[in-house]
Amino acid sequence: MHQYGYIGRKFRLPKLKDKPAIIIATFGSSSRGQAAMDAVEAQLAENFAGHQIYWAYTSEIIRRKKGLPSLLETLAKVESDGYRKAVVQPLHVFPGTEYQQVRESCLYFPGLRVILGETLCHRWSFIEAVLEEVSADFLTGKNQINLLALHGTPLAADPVNTIYIGISHLVSGMYDNVYAATVEGVPNFQSIANQIKKDHARTPFTRIRLIPMMFLAGMHVEDDLMDEKDSWRTTFEDLGIKVDCPTITCGGQEYFKGLAYRKACIQFFCHRLKRALDLMKHY
Repeated sequence: MHQYGYIGRKFRLPKLKDKPAIIIATFGSSSRGQAAMDAVEAQLAENFAGHQIYWAYTSEIIRRKKGLPSLLETLAKVESDGYRKAVVQPLHVFPGTEYQQVRESCLYFPGLRVILGETLCHRWSFIEAVLEEVSADFLTGKNQINLLALHGTPLAADPVNTIYIGISHLVSGMYDNVYAATVEGVPNFQSIANQIKKDHARTPFTRIRLIPMMFLAGMHVEDDLMDEKDSWRTTFEDLGIKVDCPTITCGGQEYFKGLAYRKACIQFFCHRLKRALDLMKHY
């Protein structure tokens, strides 16, 4: 007989797992972004073949539309599967408000020891590495310029604004023909466009390349950057400057090239995740 009798036999707990689970937290994507997400998932699975990988989605709209789990639901699933530890790796580019919300969910979830990985651009050295990767698409010809498109935030009190402004200063010092602006917030697109207009008046530009520093180059690129009406593209075309945006072909379809389509950037996320797993060994 079980040492605790009949009750002990009925409520015998499963053996808890020593190795931590991995949870990938992402905003989610529409159908057009799924090709990029499939490539990311394959690259993560290849790098962490010895771990169980779960997914969580921070966008309520995407969750409702596709029936996908939230971070709290995924943490609960991980605990019910017998894990004592979990490493949550967000696929966020910058540590803004949404990253802080993920952090709070991890910090206060009962029953699990959770470590949260850093974002793609969490440190200035990380930002410089991402810029080095993105610079492969920079125009380098005479009278040609590049404009990095950052997501930005409408919240003036969000500390991530420091990073956006810092990147603008960083690229202006590192490159002779690179600017940076956000879709929302600062550095404000209109102010950067005005600066480009002034520079264009002194030395006319022939071409500008809009390069998204966003994980998925979805609606913001299609509508705000490259739409045929009232977009960044039309702002510069009205000045007589030719405009393009890097694209990539995947599965026979052409997509704007977000960071998710850059294998080096996904490897950077793998580095963040590996560091978090190494830290978990001490907890």
